[in-house]
Amino acid sequence: MVVALRIYGPITRADLDPLSLRCCHFFAAHAGATVDCDVAGVGHDAVAVDALARLQLVAKKSGCVVVLSNATDELRELVELMGLTEVLF
Repeated sequence: MVVALRIYGPITRADLDPLSLRCCHFFAAHAGATVDCDVAGVGHDAVAVDALARLQLVAKKSGCVVVLSNATDELRELVELMGLTEVLF
């Protein structure tokens, strides 16, 4: 099963815990699914990368596989610089 999820930005540090909680509920409701996650509206900063890493962690706990789509080149470059390409893409 494939489900869609869209993450909007900008994301601040204060948004991280509430976003993780909402995503936890989403992934639990779609346990085992492949999640097409549109990140077109997400910024390209360390907070955004932190949010996406948390998203992957929460997804894994529910047996979900997250495929990030529509990431900007800047976000991809930052993820690569931080050494998280294998985790996030």
